[in-house]
Amino acid sequence: MLWTAAAVVAFGFLVALEIAARHYGVAGPITNQAREVIFAPKSGPLLYAGMALMMVVFTWRQRFIALGVAVCIDVVFFLVRWAVDAEMMFGNGALWVILGCAVIAVTRRTGQERVLLLKGVGLSLLLVAGRKTGDTWLLITSKTRPTVLDQYVATADHALGNPSWLAGRLVSATGPVGAHVLDYVYIQLAVAAVIVALYQLRNVSVERRFPGHHLVRTFLVIGLLGPAIYMIFPVVGPIFTYGTGAFGTGGEQWALADLWPHTPPPVATPHAIPFDEITPRNCMPSLHTAWATTIFIHSRKGPRLLRYAGVFWLVATLGATLGFGYHYGVDIIAGVVFAFTIDAALRSLDRGWDRAGIQLVAYGATVFALLLVSYRFLPMQMATYPWVFGPLLVLAMLSVVQGYARTTKLWDPKPVPAQQPEPQPEMV
Repeated sequence: MLWTAAAVVAFGFLVALEIAARHYGVAGPITNQAREVIFAPKSGPLLYAGMALMMVVFTWRQRFIALGVAVCIDVVFFLVRWAVDAEMMFGNGALWVILGCAVIAVTRRTGQERVLLLKGVGLSLLLVAGRKTGDTWLLITSKTRPTVLDQYVATADHALGNPSWLAGRLVSATGPVGAHVLDYVYIQLAVAAVIVALYQLRNVSVERRFPGHHLVRTFLVIGLLGPAIYMIFPVVGPIFTYGTGAFGTGGEQWALADLWPHTPPPVATPHAIPFDEITPRNCMPSLHTAWATTIFIHSRKGPRLLRYAGVFWLVATLGATLGFGYHYGVDIIAGVVFAFTIDAALRSLDRGWDRAGIQLVAYGATVFALLLVSYRFLPMQMATYPWVFGPLLVLAMLSVVQGYARTTKLWDPKPVPAQQPEPQPEMV
């Protein structure tokens, strides 16, 4: 019943977003996803990543069959598009396999096997539809929030030494090679999440059940709750507010000045400023940072190569978000606190709420709320006394991280010590 209720709520949410998007004269997430059954998808790797997530419930033989069917369908689509000179992109085959498995689950499976397959299909479709939902959310933020609070955030960012301006100069110095690497990492974040999730879900096909807590849950909840904060604290980012930079188009006529990434903005009394109806207000908090932090958290219990990959993706994502001028330093801190708090809440929900879990989640939520309040109402004080507020911001973030590490260590099962054989008396 819980999964049925979640499916109904998710479908109602998608319908509401579809109606909202139609109100603004564009297609919504349901329409955009449905057209990818025939037309070129926006992201082929994401569709295959979603299919891989679904295949954790399959045997190896079933996985090879599903992958072969998807590739064959994509080859047919490729040849047809090449013949009619249409837009080229793969991924339709993966979507067809996902939808086909949903039909098989309903018509050919029963009992626990049906539930297990529907869970796999549901996770893959949520991952795939999450991007479409995010695009619609970003459109709504740009249409419903005519003013932005970038001046407040940029002023508060002086407490951290304006890290976006420093990172922007570093990325410019690396040239196009460094920019392309960071851009790929930034765009393919969901694929990296699926790699970590596949490791966590590797035993589903044998145990015939999903673990209580895994990366995909946290990833999806972050994507669901984060855009609500965009509506409360609309911010577009330094590249749009303060110039074009070296690797992208900025705010053009809406920019206050061409300052990023070479000249930090002056300290002045901030105020809300009007902005265009196109640029998403998607800075506070940095969800890319939150997602990369979640990948880092969930990769800690994997093999060494996976742990190294988690560190790399987190560092590279931070470099991209700051170096491309998409985020300020203060919303990076907010994104880290946001990620640890949500993951703590989901872990507590899975194991049963206890005093330690409630305290950790309450503390993380309080720190996150205080960060937003301070960015909005104390930016001048933060810029005037950076040696006070800068360390305070970092310490507040680290306190949440340390609290998470200490509490979850208590939750982890203790290894059972090996039984030592009792010494046997020698025969004389």
